[in-house]
Amino acid sequence: MSQRGHNLGAERQDPGVHHIGILLFDGVGELDAVGPWEVLAYWTRRHPEDGWTVSCLSADGAPVTAAKNLVVGAHHSWDHAPRMDVLIHPGGIGTRRLLTDTVHLAWVRAQRAEVPLLVGVCTGSLVYAAAGLLSGRRATTHWASLNLLSELDPTVITDVDARFVDDGDLLTGAGVSAGIDLALHLVARLAGTDRAREVRRGIQYDPRPPV
Repeated sequence: MSQRGHNLGAERQDPGVHHIGILLFDGVGELDAVGPWEVLAYWTRRHPEDGWTVSCLSADGAPVTAAKNLVVGAHHSWDHAPRMDVLIHPGGIGTRRLLTDTVHLAWVRAQRAEVPLLVGVCTGSLVYAAAGLLSGRRATTHWASLNLLSELDPTVITDVDARFVDDGDLLTGAGVSAGIDLALHLVARLAGTDRAREVRRGIQYDPRPPV
């Protein structure tokens, strides 16, 4: 991990609450968004003393229809969301449209200038690459999209085996369920390893694949 990654929490001087935003859009992968939400909401609701909150935002604040037809509500629109310390951009089939959506890409670039830590889950990494935010950075994505990630930006240093990649102020995760691992890593970064272990036990996340 880079030095800037270690110092993220220490560099913040504001005594107020820090906020994590999870981006929603039509075609978002359900588990890409809800997996991290489960981890982060469990943590922040049970330990408000840690000073973090989490909410979901969509472009206009309206509900979105996710990749497998689940309708998911947002707490805020882009314009009315709390100032974010962390932005999580999930993946899903809807990211294919976003790769050429100039309004969305411009908004993502603007967040890079304002938000200290960007997180991409699954093909959310592709959107960051299309926005020019992964140039020369270490990153990963869903295994089936690794080639596309390299096509979008050949300078990206892809890690084909990683469950997630921590590159300081930029975290990226592999496909779908890897967002849970990535969110637990985020808790460890922001509140310590013991807290992350407590959350993992609380949500009983102990993968033992049946096959």
